Amino acid sequence: MTGGKRSLDYELAERMELTTIPQVRAMAEPLRESLLDLLLDRAATVTELATAVGRPKGTVAYHVKVLAAAGLVRAVRTRRVRAVTETYYGRTARLFFVGALKALDESGRPLHSNYLATAATESRQAHADDSLTAILRHASVPREHLHEFRRRLFDLADEFSGLPRGGTQVFGFVAGLYPTEHPQLPEPADGDAPG
Repeated sequence: MTGGKRSLDYELAERMELTTIPQVRAMAEPLRESLLDLLLDRAATVTELATAVGRPKGTVAYHVKVLAAAGLVRAVRTRRVRAVTETYYGRTARLFFVGALKALDESGRPLHSNYLATAATESRQAHADDSLTAILRHASVPREHLHEFRRRLFDLADEFSGLPRGGTQVFGFVAGLYPTEHPQLPEPADGDAPG
């Protein structure tokens, strides 16, 4: 591992912006999100992925095909086992993000997951057990600074994904930037400015 990123045995892009509705739709399904997460560890066969998620091989093969058609995974190598050729799939990028595309389903709901809502659901038990580590801050920040801060969040997520694997507990990491209606102080009056 170098620079906080896990070394994979195949080449992939650092980041990929999802710019089409089929790409967002492919990633929006929870099982496919899990498959993509597993492929951050290493390339894997459909059989290995099916075992990891506890689902039938046919189901997982279908979802891998959807991800491949959307350009999110690709075959990175094959191996001959007896009379069968096994295909190993890997991600096409370490990080996928939805750009300016506003992808909505037929009823007008966003197609991609609200990762903060997912994290809130997953973290309920940790909160109840008092084993949750989290922080929330609000700040009035000029928009021109958000691009750099967003890049740093992506780098931190890459670093987390690159930590050495081990143990029996899987931990989640979530970070987000979003506009709020949180109150803010007015600008100080001329005489109130710190001096």
